[in-house]
Order: sequence, then structure tokens, then C-alpha cells
Amino acid sequence: MSSSSSGVRADADVANLSSELSPGAAVSSDSRFFYGWAMLPLATMALIATAPGQTFGVSAFNDSFRTALGLSHSQLTGAYMVGTLLAAIPMGYVGALMDRHGLRVTITAVVILFGGVCLYTSQVNSLPGLFFAFLFLRMLGAGALGLLSGNALAFWFERRLGTVEGLRHMGMAGAIAVVPALNLWLIDAVGWRWAYAILGLSVWAVMLPALAWFWRDRPEQVGQYKDGLPHGSADGTVVESAEDEARTSLTLREAMASRAYWVIIVCIGMWSMLGTALFFNALPLFTARGLGTADVAWLFTVFAVSLAVMHVIGGLLADRMPLNLLLASAMAALAGAMAMAWRLESAAWVYPLGMLIGLAQGLIVSTISPVWPRFFGRAYMGRIRGTSATVAVAASSFGPFLMGAGYDLLGSYDTVMLLFTLLPLPMVGLALIATTPAKRRQRLQRLVA
Repeated sequence: MSSSSSGVRADADVANLSSELSPGAAVSSDSRFFYGWAMLPLATMALIATAPGQTFGVSAFNDSFRTALGLSHSQLTGAYMVGTLLAAIPMGYVGALMDRHGLRVTITAVVILFGGVCLYTSQVNSLPGLFFAFLFLRMLGAGALGLLSGNALAFWFERRLGTVEGLRHMGMAGAIAVVPALNLWLIDAVGWRWAYAILGLSVWAVMLPALAWFWRDRPEQVGQYKDGLPHGSADGTVVESAEDEARTSLTLREAMASRAYWVIIVCIGMWSMLGTALFFNALPLFTARGLGTADVAWLFTVFAVSLAVMHVIGGLLADRMPLNLLLASAMAALAGAMAMAWRLESAAWVYPLGMLIGLAQGLIVSTISPVWPRFFGRAYMGRIRGTSATVAVAASSFGPFLMGAGYDLLGSYDTVMLLFTLLPLPMVGLALIATTPAKRRQRLQRLVA
């Protein structure tokens, strides 16, 4: 038997261990409303609130930045690249703050700072000022707020975590479709400075009351447990309390000693680098292939639809299939998308390309969200996911630059797109052998023994 199949079987054994060893421990679900379902829209709101710091949110302001500040394209993109790279560094510290002070306190502080940075961005008058705006927009928005919103539901759900994460990311897919047009409308209506100020004030107006009145970090704070189940085990699923999680979770050092951690980290960096590179350079790539702006628009439209569908399907699959198999499938889809972009020949290729990119991102997001708590536990999840956020943000800064530099040096995108096609292929095989670390399985076994 392969290591992959044995790892999958061991994971299933752990999940069913309680019912096998203590048949009388199965319990019925709590009849009260499970507050985790209230946390789902709150976590979705927090994810959407990152939009002013996401590439799709910032890009609508690029022409305004260049015109108002008298910048060249290279100055603008260079400031964005360096700002994004430096923004990745503190993510591990943000995760540590979450572990120490809790999600509610940490995310409230981030929201206050992020709204302030949006107001600061509306007042920049120079390239250095814009650089610092990019740095803190990326650090606090796409980085810290994205990281913290991504951790929220893992404390409330276990069996349905993949499904609810898919629903949360559907909200972000909707934001990708709406926010750029909304930003352009705001710029036309009130100017780019007031537009960014309005975005910052909106983040405060929506998120701060929600955090103050409705946000709860853990089900124990409202007298419940994950999935709304009483403490114990039901339907073969271990239901850990906060005290159990402290005993069964892996520390960052223990996680980094496992094979699964490094495979997951590399897969995250791979998608972030290649996906960002393709989208950032879509227009010049399509132009080099004889296509136009309308084809680029269709690419994003098809991608958004495919992504929304795959968030739901991928979330359902993540609750029913081995996560390492889904991760391998995501890497295969990513390689296929890069190959299609490399050999792009006509407008007819745009539709399957958009669908395949949406499939790849939907699968990897649906897998990554539940893999951290299931493979490593929740007690140190902030620190562990913080390192992955550092890799993701840093990789997203390198991808567009590598693609552009390859074109400048070689006169075409062919060589770099071939490289991008080959890079994910080894990860397909490595993902198959990335299973729950043995130390985590042993601790769960002791919990239910």
C-alpha cells in the first residue's frame, strides 16, 4: 500500500476512533441555533472588506495614481511590487497576535488601522507616499485582514468547514465581479481621492459595529461546540473543546518538521506566483497572441463564474474527500491552465482558459482553508497560517515581475510560460503524499482512547 493511501486510511481511523472505542458516546445535535451560521456572513464581510487592499481593488486607481503623481508605468508597478513584498514579512507576527489575544481583538485593531490607511492613501502626493500606501494596504488588507478572516470559521466548523469556506469565498468572487466597476464609478463621481476615503470609511462603518456587537471567537463563548454538537463525538467525528485543542494541536515548530507543511506552503506559493503573474500580465500576453481587450474582459468574466461555482463544489468535496488528493488536483489544473496560456492561439481558447483557472483556484482555496486545522489543529493556527500568508503575499510580488522580465530579456512570453507550466507538475506527486502529520494523529488517538 502506498504512503498516500495509508495516510488517508489513518486519517479515517482517527475520525472514527471515538465511535469504535466508545460506542455509547455518540450524541445527538444540539437543538439550539448554532451561532457558527451567524459567523459565516461576518467572516464573509471581513473577507470582502479586504478589497481596497487587493489587486483587483487597487488596479482601478492605477491610471489616477499615475496621472496625479506624474509616474511612469515602471515606477507605479515597482512601488507596488516592493510594497507587496515587504508587506508579507509581518504576517507571522499577526498570526501570533491572534493566538495570544484572540481573533476579535486582533481583527478589530487591523480594521481600524486599515480604514486609516485608506484615508491616508486618498492624500498621497508623491511616489514615496504611494509606496507606503501600497505597503500598508497590502499588509493590512490582503495580508492581515485576509489572514484573520480566513481563520474565523475554523474555530466553529469541523465536518462542514470545507462547505462553509466555499460559501465564504463565493462572496469574494462576487466582490471581484463588482468592486472594480464600483471603484471606477466612484472615481468618476467624486474623484479618486474621495473614492479611497469613502472605501476606508465604509470598512469602518460596516466592520466595527459587526465586530463589537456580533463577532464571537469560539463556540465556547456562547455555550456551544464546533458544528453545534455537544462535546464528545457524533457520526464518527471528534468534537474537540478548546482544552482538547491545546493538547492535540501542533506548534509551529512541530508543523514545520512535517512533510505536509512544506508541501502545502509550496503549493500556496506556486498558485500565488503563477496566478498573479497571469492576471497582472493578461493584456500584454493576449496582445502578443493577437487578441484584444475584449478577450481579456471575457477571461475575467469566465474566471469569476467558474471560481464561484468551484468554491461551492470544492467546499463540498473538501468535506468528503482526502485533502491531499484535492491539492494534487489543484496543482494539475494549475499546470493545465499555464499550458493553455502558453499555447494560446485564438479567442476560442479564452473560455476554457478562464474555466480552468477558476477550477484551479477554487480547488486550492477550498483545500487550503480546512487543511490547516485538520492537519495541525487550531491552538497555534494563527502562527502557522501566518507563515503561509507571508509566502503567498511574497510570491504574488515576484510572479508579475518574472513574467515581465522574461519578456524583456527574451522578446516573448513563450519561455517563461513554459517554465510556469512545468513548475506545478512535481507538486502533483508531492501533494499525494502530504497527509496528516503522525504526531497530530497520535494526539487525536490519545484524546479519544
